[in-house]
Amino acid sequence: MNISHIEHLGIAVKSIEEQLPYYEQVLGVKCYNIEEVADQKVKTAFFKIGQTKIELLEPTSEDSTIAKFIEKRGEGIHHIAFAVPDVQSALNEVESKGVQLIDKAPRGGAEGLNIAFLHPKSTHGVLTELCME
Repeated sequence: MNISHIEHLGIAVKSIEEQLPYYEQVLGVKCYNIEEVADQKVKTAFFKIGQTKIELLEPTSEDSTIAKFIEKRGEGIHHIAFAVPDVQSALNEVESKGVQLIDKAPRGGAEGLNIAFLHPKSTHGVLTELCME
């Protein structure tokens, strides 16, 4: 697999609006995009730091995976996303090496990226996302 960089770190939050002052006023990074990804039942906010982004993930439904994550573990780091040139090829490669996939094929994500997730049971407890470069 040809990972070019860490695309983003996903952080589960109860409220993006409550988190914005910390990122913008304390850390001094500006939110450049807020959008809802309806099929994933999540609202996202992005901050860019160098080549890497921070993605805040707010649940829009009580039955979303982010709501369940927060209920079980509280707010905090949810996943790490790696940029790859071809998500499907990367999925095929890691699956051939015994990694359990959450997504067998890429799907649409925030910012129009094709994404797919690897199961944390196969990645030593770290939910891993693959994103197109």
